Amino acid sequence: MSEKIKLSIPPSVAAYVRPGTSSEIRFSGCEASGAMEPFERVTLLFCLSKDTEQAVRSVAVAYIEQLPEDVISDYACSEKSNPIILEAVAKICSAFRFSVGSLEYDITELSDLPDDLPEFENEDPIDGDGEQFLSKFKIAQMMGIGEKIKMALTGDKEWRSILVKDSNKLVSGSVVKNPRITESEILQLIKSGIQNDEIMRLICSNKEWIKSYKIRKSLIENNRTPVQNSMRYLSTMGEKDLAGFAKSKNISSVVSTMAKRLLFSKKK
Repeated sequence: MSEKIKLSIPPSVAAYVRPGTSSEIRFSGCEASGAMEPFERVTLLFCLSKDTEQAVRSVAVAYIEQLPEDVISDYACSEKSNPIILEAVAKICSAFRFSVGSLEYDITELSDLPDDLPEFENEDPIDGDGEQFLSKFKIAQMMGIGEKIKMALTGDKEWRSILVKDSNKLVSGSVVKNPRITESEILQLIKSGIQNDEIMRLICSNKEWIKSYKIRKSLIENNRTPVQNSMRYLSTMGEKDLAGFAKSKNISSVVSTMAKRLLFSKKK
């Protein structure tokens, strides 16, 4: 059984890891860590890497992998730093090497660390087990459908770009429902020639995105867009774009014919 060690957790960290905190808040802690001082940042990510939920652990590990060397070095110099946390972070960052005074830490010196690090406790223990330190893409391949959906709904741009290509339509469709997704991402998605009809339906049903002329134009150009939607968007196009659609062989003949009629009526 792993040894339990008391870990001093500052209030800024406790806000994301205290017992009863929702998974959404714990997920957001990974991103929030970027604005924290090195000690709080490393401590928070370490605690989240030992979370009871695998998806949270996986995201935290991905963030630890991206920690700048100076942040880790500043943590090591802190009087409050914990040597076991330092070793755990060094093990995750396989290319990690830094110096503190006359001491030099090298990953080769940590190769004998056990896979299961001691559990830490702050009132209640933060449970966790050994974690494979993989890229976000590889982490996604290990996730279950439920975990992928949750990450698609809450993850950052990198997670969205990975999960929108998932073969499961529930997962890829959830990316479009992520409140953090931007108009430029939607536009890029439409232009990429995505083959997912559910995603196209969700985009067409979003009134805010359809307000964008560029998005409406791109939807007309995409053959996955339902014909009735393309026909509706045609009436909002300018003459130059209508002329282009009228001559285009890359869109539905029905849409092209309607573009010719609208263009003719505009010129009368």
